[in-house]
Amino acid sequence: MSQEPKIWTKRFISISMTQFLIFLSFYTLMTTLPIYVIDNLGGTEAEGGLVVTAMLLAAIIVRLFSAKLLDKTGKKRGLLISVTIFAVTSFLYLIIDAFMPLLALRFIHGLSFGIITTATGAIAADIIPPSRRGAGLGYFAMAMNLAVVIGPFIGLTLLQYTSFQNLFIILGILMIVAIMNSAMVNVPKEKVAPKAIKQRLTIHDFIEMKAMPIALISSLVALAYASVMSFISVYANGLGLASTASYFFVVFAAVMLLSRPYLGRSFDSKGPKFVILPCLFLFAIGLVSLSITNTPWMLLLSAALIGLGYGTLLPSFQTMAIQAAPNNRSSHATSTFFILYDSGIAAGSFIWGIVVTAIGFSNLYLICAVIILVAIGLFHMYHSKVNKTKMKNEIA
Repeated sequence: MSQEPKIWTKRFISISMTQFLIFLSFYTLMTTLPIYVIDNLGGTEAEGGLVVTAMLLAAIIVRLFSAKLLDKTGKKRGLLISVTIFAVTSFLYLIIDAFMPLLALRFIHGLSFGIITTATGAIAADIIPPSRRGAGLGYFAMAMNLAVVIGPFIGLTLLQYTSFQNLFIILGILMIVAIMNSAMVNVPKEKVAPKAIKQRLTIHDFIEMKAMPIALISSLVALAYASVMSFISVYANGLGLASTASYFFVVFAAVMLLSRPYLGRSFDSKGPKFVILPCLFLFAIGLVSLSITNTPWMLLLSAALIGLGYGTLLPSFQTMAIQAAPNNRSSHATSTFFILYDSGIAAGSFIWGIVVTAIGFSNLYLICAVIILVAIGLFHMYHSKVNKTKMKNEIA
């Protein structure tokens, strides 16, 4: 009886820990910096959203070139350099005390972030046994999913007891640990085929076209999720539920962790449609619930619905994007996916900051629920088209 190849190797754990720590810092700052801008720097909600957008805009720009850059440096070397730059940048928040310098620092921070997240996703795809890539990428994505929850919880909880300065120091120290983990990632020797010196660049040098459809759908989900990620703390403060806001992410995490093993197995055994469509519906219902929230229990119920829905969507979409591309294009598929996903988060963080001043948070979350319904229709069309193509190929 043959034994299944192992996923949880030392190098897989190291790359997953690197991913977790980087996203822990990212999501902690994403949730707390809007508060810092509004309360400490006297900024507006729109400016609070802009500090999120600035970092993601830089990440989107550099991701156009990150796959090509990693081809030249090698994935491990590129990862180690970019994680080191990310860590150094993390400590620079300590000397920033005005909005425009903060905006510039966020842009610089985003450059290394874009390279890191392309490298980690591509390395994970390369070291997971091909026969278990669907399950393995799902487990790998849990590192980011956990950071989505733990980061904001740590940030919002610490700010009840300490200053932003101490928060920045803690995040900087965690990034030193991330450098250590990235150094321990054992990547197989990469063979880079020599190319002609004079060669015209094409769209395929930057984008994996086969990953585009699912990446576009994920960008709509990200657009809606940006309203939660960037403004849930501000929304809760306005409702007088500041003490409950940090528990929003605890409930989110608990529901996500409990459901992930079953949904991950179902994704592999029953296909993406079985998992993704119900999760999209639950996400939409959670947003509607959030729009009518006025008590702690309703806020936590919304967290449970959003955790159950959104918590599985990102790894599922990322897995589909990588599986749609050839094995030697894992860097490009990962880059393409995150370019579109981050574009959704960046656009949402900025646009919703402007929109909410005009229509309020309740109407904002209703609009986001409608966006998810649009994503449901698009995913159904995409999945049906993929199935028809598979059937034609099998008949041929």
